[in-house]
This record gives sequence, C-alpha cells and structure tokens, in this order.
Amino acid sequence: MVRMDKPNYHHGDLANALIAAALAAVEQDGPDAVSLRDLAQTLGVSRAAPYRHFADRDALLASVAARGFDDLNIGYEAALAAEGGGGEKLRAAGRVYLDFARRRPGLFQLMFESDFLGRDRPPEVLIGPADKAYNLLWRAMEAACPGADEPAIKARTIVVWSTIYGYIALSRAHRFKEFMLGPLTIPEVEATLIEATLSLACG
Repeated sequence: MVRMDKPNYHHGDLANALIAAALAAVEQDGPDAVSLRDLAQTLGVSRAAPYRHFADRDALLASVAARGFDDLNIGYEAALAAEGGGGEKLRAAGRVYLDFARRRPGLFQLMFESDFLGRDRPPEVLIGPADKAYNLLWRAMEAACPGADEPAIKARTIVVWSTIYGYIALSRAHRFKEFMLGPLTIPEVEATLIEATLSLACG
C-alpha cells in the first residue's frame, strides 16, 4: 500500500492555496459553492488548518473578491495605457467591465452583489483593490471629459457605471428576450451601450 503524505505547506502557501481553490469554486459554481471544510479536504489538510489563515468563510471570500478586483484593475490599466484619445480609453474601460462580467459571472457576483463593500466596516483586504478600481474608472472619465470639474466627473462616473451595471444585471437575469433583440447581435447591443454611456457622460 502506497502511503500518501499530506502536502507540506510553507507559511503563507496554504492561504494562497485556499484563495486559489475558493476562486476556482466561485468561478465554476458561484460564491455559495465555497465551503472551508470541502476546501480543506480538497487540499489534503485538516479541517482546522484553514482557520489559521482565515477567521471564517466570509474572510476567505473577501480575499477572493480582492483577487477579482486585482484582475479587473489589470484590465482597466491596460485600457488607460492603450493608444487613442480619452473617449477611446473610456470605451475600452467599459468593454473591460462588460467582458469581465460575461467571462467570470461567479466572481463578478461576489465582487458586486455581495454586501462586503456596503458594510459600515468593509473587509480591509478589499478596500485597496476596490478603491483602485473606482479611481481607474475616474481617470478614464477624466480623460474622456477634459475640462470637466470634480463634481461633474463624479456624477458622470456614477452615470456610466450605473448604466453598464444595469445592463449586466438585466442580462444576468435573462430579461432580454429574443423579440427585444432581433435582428441585433449582443456585440451590436453592447457597442451601442458603450456609445450611449459615453454620450451621457460627455455629450
């Protein structure tokens, strides 16, 4: 009989392994699929081991959401660094957000539909990445609307974010029926959405 040794995680390795495993579960089946007990079994560690790194399931999911914002921010930074004027940078940022929601619905749900950031004291791990996402969107709006003052940029950023998020929410709820869309394709609808939000913001 072959003896199977448990993984020998170094300090910090188990925390990263738990985040990666939880992220995979969220991506596949949504946030409700995450169980510390199941993750411990999958990783071959004791049931108590995850609690040395995360106080509870909530803390682990907050770290997963933070990873999601990190990934979203990479896309935003690429949009801001791309060639083109301010309007094109804002279009690109909008497409990054739409594409993220489409490709990673479980993670998007955790990031934007959980109550983490609505709490009086949001999880510390989330504050930096989430704030950075807003600031990058702000910068894209500022580039698209040169000369606008701070209150105008704030209002326009909220309008663009709310409009695109509203479309995503309706799409996730399967509210767009065939008779509403045909003969348009989804890419055509989304291209129009991006142009409309740009017009709302800087028209």
